[in-house]
Amino acid sequence: MSAPTNGEIPEIAGPRVEPQSGGAPKHLVVLVHGFGADGNDLIGLAGPWAQAMPDTAFVAPNGPDPCAMSPFGRQWFPLTDRGAEQRREGVREAAPILNQFIDQELDRYGLSETQLAMVGFSQGTMLSLHVGLRRTQPPAAIIGYSGMLTGTGYLADEVTVKPPVLLIHGSEDDVISVSALDHATKALEGVGISVRTHVSEGIGHGVAPDGMKLGAEFLRDAFAEVSNNA
Repeated sequence: MSAPTNGEIPEIAGPRVEPQSGGAPKHLVVLVHGFGADGNDLIGLAGPWAQAMPDTAFVAPNGPDPCAMSPFGRQWFPLTDRGAEQRREGVREAAPILNQFIDQELDRYGLSETQLAMVGFSQGTMLSLHVGLRRTQPPAAIIGYSGMLTGTGYLADEVTVKPPVLLIHGSEDDVISVSALDHATKALEGVGISVRTHVSEGIGHGVAPDGMKLGAEFLRDAFAEVSNNA
């Protein structure tokens, strides 16, 4: 993890796509990439998703550190032994960096927490679930692709908000087993969080067309629900 300068939280940035409508955004989707990738890996979702959400801005921050195992990629935290404790400590250390970025982006667009959605892939799913469930106000939704939930034993004590969650996983994922989806679902439902799940048959560690379609529909419906309740 990058060492803070003078105690300050590192600043991050990444590619963005402004609303297709051309107007001020009514919603913000933060796309959190996986280990060894960067923001360019997920910002492509903005193209097809903007069709369903033309008033939404998309931003995909780059992780704070170069990835030791992928010289051209980034990481949110190291995965040297891939143990459960390392993952938990990793998301805890990276959380302030992503939280600061989200706060800055919401301020940039003049949006509220309920107009935010978080979408993660792999390591980005771990971080999105950790951060999104511990904000001061609930985001509209969290989507996790091909990831897992860390620190399940601490959820009951640490969760502060309970936004709707969609978890999507490939049936043939050989990086993070599809069994992680069931493990996360049980833990999240155990603390009262509404979870929808989908398994993309025959898909490995990636985002399939059916998962992209479901993600767009889930975000569109979540933003509509928030707007209706405003």
